[in-house]
Amino acid sequence: MMVFSLALRNLLRNRRRSMTTLAAMVVGLVSMLIFGGYARNAILATQTGYVQYHGHLQIQHKGYFLYGSGNPVAYGITDYQRIIDAVKKDPVLQPMLAVVTPSLRLNGIAGNFSNGVSKGVVAAGVVVDEQNKMRKWDDYGSLSYAPPIALAGTPADSVVMGTGVARLLQMCAPLKLKDCPTAEDMGASASAGESGPAAPDHIAALSALEQAGAPDAGDTHIELLAASVRGAPNVTGLNVVRADNWGVKEIDDSLIVMHLDQAQRLVFGGAAPQVTAIQIQLAHTAQMPAARARLDQLLAAEFKTLKLEVLDYETLSPIYKQVIQFFDSMFGFISILIYMIVLFTVGNTMSTAVVERTTEIGTLRAIGQRRAGIRSLFVSEGLLLGLIGAGLGIAIALPISYVINHSGMTWAPPGYSYEYPVMVRVWGDNKLMFGSALSLAFLTVVSAWWPANRAAKLNIVDALRHV
Repeated sequence: MMVFSLALRNLLRNRRRSMTTLAAMVVGLVSMLIFGGYARNAILATQTGYVQYHGHLQIQHKGYFLYGSGNPVAYGITDYQRIIDAVKKDPVLQPMLAVVTPSLRLNGIAGNFSNGVSKGVVAAGVVVDEQNKMRKWDDYGSLSYAPPIALAGTPADSVVMGTGVARLLQMCAPLKLKDCPTAEDMGASASAGESGPAAPDHIAALSALEQAGAPDAGDTHIELLAASVRGAPNVTGLNVVRADNWGVKEIDDSLIVMHLDQAQRLVFGGAAPQVTAIQIQLAHTAQMPAARARLDQLLAAEFKTLKLEVLDYETLSPIYKQVIQFFDSMFGFISILIYMIVLFTVGNTMSTAVVERTTEIGTLRAIGQRRAGIRSLFVSEGLLLGLIGAGLGIAIALPISYVINHSGMTWAPPGYSYEYPVMVRVWGDNKLMFGSALSLAFLTVVSAWWPANRAAKLNIVDALRHV
């Protein structure tokens, strides 16, 4: 304690230099904490978005993720309801589960043949209420703005499409969209009275059969053509209730969301319906390892003949890992810059102190102070600077983060059109808060070591003669 008392007095002897050094350390630590807290929130918000859409885990037919996208016939899951029931009733999984829901993805051609246009699309058949429940998941308090799918309570033939699909199918007017192409932009005649080209004969025949006896759906009616279970084309009439921006242009230009039953009738007709995935959303992300291990056991024991596999959201969305790597690299780069600044600032401060106190060092050595004592004195000064700077940095970063968290600013995670509040997660993230502070304090000790070692090795006679 005597060493630290002397070290504190020495720091107070030159308050201006000590305050300048502390200011550099505090600014550096606050910058690290604010950016680290922002990066942490960005990662958690991105994770929240993917979990809301995909769930934590998905049960799929082996090979579907790599080879079977859009091929529900070859990679469909048969007897999927029995699997869902087994998962929900499992005593190990049951406390972890938030939502277990099936989904079916298929490729098709959407046609607005009254305007003579068609578009290749990807259709997702979902259980709407369960999907909307998934979008409410918010384990990290990100205050998600994820909009629900606008199909709740709608007839079976209702769909929601991306705004890009709606524009390409020339449905801007009935769906009240802006920035839509003109007839000339679409390569069609600008004449209002001129009808568009007719649909191909086989599609027109199927469409006529589908619409026989059906009520007029108005301007929002489209036909969706897809390959059925036997490879023959099948078509169904659908009514577009809304167009939403899906966030990514490629998805916005191709995705249609529909009721699961309707999608199954389109693909499988009167055959036994299948799905391409069973989405599993957990109460907490930390439960993923235990849940996945139990799912593997369950599938291997009761459904080993179905050739199933379990994939997590990180595998299903590779961009998530890329987001983490980006923020980690940015935080690492900023940390290195700040550490270098602190290293040279503290080192320069200690070196200057050694030069100014050379005579004092010689006197201490002359009255019996050992070299280790001189070294520990200067290292203690560096450690005190580090601890005081760490404490001040945390104390200043916390109110700044509070102001940012209540500023009302928002941002959209990669791949999403909706936004999350900009938040800085400093308080509660002990690894970031105390890890950054302690590493900075340790760096000040390293910075002070070389000047302290040089002071300890000074010749007593030369130090006493120093002017």
